[in-house]
Amino acid sequence: MSVRSIDRHQVAALVADAVMAPSMHNAQPWRFRYACGEAVFRLYADPQRRIPHSDPSDRGLHIGCGTALLNLRVALAHAGWAADTELLPEPGDPGLLATVRPVPDRPPDDGLAGLHPAIRSRHTSRHPFADLEVPRTVRDELGDAARQEGVRLEFVSAQHLETVLTLIRDAETYTFMDAGRDADTSRWTRFGDEAGAAEDGVPDYAFGPRRRGGRAPVRDLAGRRVLAGQDVADFEETPHLVLLSTSGDRPVDWLRTGQAVERVLLVATVHGLRASFATQALEWPDLRWALRDPVTGTGHVQLVLRFGYGAPGPATPRRAVHEVLDIQP
Repeated sequence: MSVRSIDRHQVAALVADAVMAPSMHNAQPWRFRYACGEAVFRLYADPQRRIPHSDPSDRGLHIGCGTALLNLRVALAHAGWAADTELLPEPGDPGLLATVRPVPDRPPDDGLAGLHPAIRSRHTSRHPFADLEVPRTVRDELGDAARQEGVRLEFVSAQHLETVLTLIRDAETYTFMDAGRDADTSRWTRFGDEAGAAEDGVPDYAFGPRRRGGRAPVRDLAGRRVLAGQDVADFEETPHLVLLSTSGDRPVDWLRTGQAVERVLLVATVHGLRASFATQALEWPDLRWALRDPVTGTGHVQLVLRFGYGAPGPATPRRAVHEVLDIQP
């Protein structure tokens, strides 16, 4: 199939898959351009969608854009194209995060193509999970998915779990008392009628219940506000948490993390696992360094995920493709 046969409708469909990716507070901090003459996709950061107090270095922004980049690669593979991806291709333009060039004379990555059905069934679940073990074979597949993107994944050991949970609880307390971070959350959460009409952010119907008992780390997105009718529930006592780490801590490492995160989440979805993010301690530099397991950990922890078996989370809104995609001659 010739790469020149990608028409505008196909380009839009590919980007529609890409933007189903998760991002911090569902801010969707990405923009895509497709140059028809070059047959290349370009992924840009959208600075208007920064989260300045909770993500001052834009690490989370880069991770979010990396998740969308992985989805684009999956969509291309499903459509029959191999693709060459280059991260941060122009040092003089840090807003250009990646280029993706479809390759017509090479077979697509079947491993990526097989993840395509999971793109639209993957949703963050802020509900309780059952106290069930994740099989070793599934754990191994999740670790392999991260490794293929150059990132290390490890399940938090029983010895390290209490430390991680304590750090997350401390971060939640700091965040609750921080006006700037509360403003970030307020900007990106949607209540009542606004939730039904939202095209970004986290609507109140996706908050999940407030925690009554259990130790699973689930962010309380209502914060200082009261969400009428919000349920309460008991969460799992021994949550399954994973740490994703990289050897470096630069924008290129953050983009690799985003791709690894989404690949891991898609593999988890295929296996019926639910997932949520537990990034609270990562948003405080004095807590982030302590997340690494002192026995097995290496490098820089970039993300904490919670896995388990339970209710699926609802789909959260996405901006229309025409708002995030420019097609150029």
